Amino acid sequence: MPVVLFVCTANIIRSPMAEAMFKEMIGSRGIASQWQARSAGTWGKDGYPAHPHAVQALRRRGIYLPGHRSRIITQAIIDSADLILTMERDHKEALHAEFPAKRQSIYMLSETVGKRSDVADPVQKPPAYFEKTASTIQEILESGFEEILRMAQPISDIFAR
Repeated sequence: MPVVLFVCTANIIRSPMAEAMFKEMIGSRGIASQWQARSAGTWGKDGYPAHPHAVQALRRRGIYLPGHRSRIITQAIIDSADLILTMERDHKEALHAEFPAKRQSIYMLSETVGKRSDVADPVQKPPAYFEKTASTIQEILESGFEEILRMAQPISDIFAR
């Protein structure tokens, strides 16, 4: 079962939003049993809940994020993922440097729609910025959904077809 890992800085805003939205998307398409979505952060601490404004932005979209706790990226988390999608170029570069063996699996989320732009971090900004970030993530996930599925397929699955 392919695993898509979303990565941001502290794993309390952008990557949990992306994880929850992707789970909603695979659920609504009836393929949730065939896919896994996870999230982690490049910096921060383990065990923190999602930012309240991120939770509200998701709730406005009918998506809930119960029980989320931040996780900092580890070798085991990286190794468990088939596709790693970062929110920023800096995250991608840091993961390439720290986990060179997974380099071919690490991309910016925006690259799934043919761009190379960061998803802005709304931390310490008013709620409207969280809404804008959630909209950006949702637009990329919707436009890039099929590409994400294709990119996350293990090589063995692609050649088995």
